[in-house]
Amino acid sequence: MPDRHVYEYAIIRLVPKVEREEFLNVGVIVFCKRKKYLRVKFYLDEARILAFSDELDLEEVQAYLKTWEYIANGQKEGGKIAQLDQPNRFRWLTNSRSTIIQPSKVHVGLCEAPEEVLEKLFSKYVK
Repeated sequence: MPDRHVYEYAIIRLVPKVEREEFLNVGVIVFCKRKKYLRVKFYLDEARILAFSDELDLEEVQAYLKTWEYIANGQKEGGKIAQLDQPNRFRWLTNSRSTIIQPSKVHVGLCEAPEEVLEKLFSKYVK
């Protein structure tokens, strides 16, 4: 039987009007401690987002999500949060927020390759 590892994931949601609680899935966060894997993948479908809300600054949203990617990767561009260990970075990224970019609840599964899980989840929930 192949070696399987616990992974955790959350969907990244864009909530243009927080008070309405409507959202679009724009990304995925996958964390597998045993494989030392933490990645964020996102995609902004401009036409779909603008049809949903024409008041958003998409460049600002893109920059914010890029920072999440830096944090997940532990890159200096992610600031002090990016310097934390992977579990703490994942917890920070998946912490509940009331901003226009919010993570879903964290879900858990088993996998052999977390990079394949990221692609599968991204394809299923985002694009």
